[in-house]
Amino acid sequence: MTPKSTDPASASSADQSAASSAGRSKRSRRGSLSREQVLAAAVRLVDVEGLDGLTMRRLGQELGRDPMALYRYVPNREALLDGVAEHVLDELEIPTDGTEWQLELRRIAHDFRTLAMNHPHVVPLLVTRPPMTPLGLRPLGTLRPLERILKLLTNAGFPPADALHVYRTYFGFLFGSILNELQEVGMDPEESEAMLRLALHRLPAQDFPHLRGLASELARFDGAAELDHGLKAVLTGLQAQLDDPSPRP
Repeated sequence: MTPKSTDPASASSADQSAASSAGRSKRSRRGSLSREQVLAAAVRLVDVEGLDGLTMRRLGQELGRDPMALYRYVPNREALLDGVAEHVLDELEIPTDGTEWQLELRRIAHDFRTLAMNHPHVVPLLVTRPPMTPLGLRPLGTLRPLERILKLLTNAGFPPADALHVYRTYFGFLFGSILNELQEVGMDPEESEAMLRLALHRLPAQDFPHLRGLASELARFDGAAELDHGLKAVLTGLQAQLDDPSPRP
């Protein structure tokens, strides 16, 4: 019995079809990306390697994708940095009821501090990076804290314009406190004596008597306690403003 002959062209077409199907199957197994996945990977990368380590090439390696494919989700590095800030701020929960506004502002402040300590390399994006776009064109996730704080404050009884001023005062203090904590203390863990741990013994005593005299206090720096100390002053002032019946200018 003579075996059936195979048409070379048909075989080639079948091979190509099989290869194409295999390629689609491989891509399907890898799954499609989402903007959320890209930003989550970017945050992880920044946490480990810092902002300088965040490049499209490096992010592509982290995700196992061609870097060029990532531009579908973020058009440029500036948009990527905005997205990192947005992704981290999404972790911050802000209630808006306003009935216990001082307690709520205190909790938000401590939650923001925890967020900053968990993502210290992201802090410059949240605090010091100049905005590259007008307010209304920024990622919505970066504007939600502002919107929710304004709602919290107006529900607490602050007029809208005053609520905006309070927001600026509150976050101005909070940002400064976070930056101060990140920059405050660099200590030598091998030394037990405060003056030596902070290397203050190297400062000329006649030029820095107050700084040297505070060695023990500086060595006991507690970021959460410092935040509470400042919040007490800020919230007391805000309560006085809320209670003041005189008309606002």
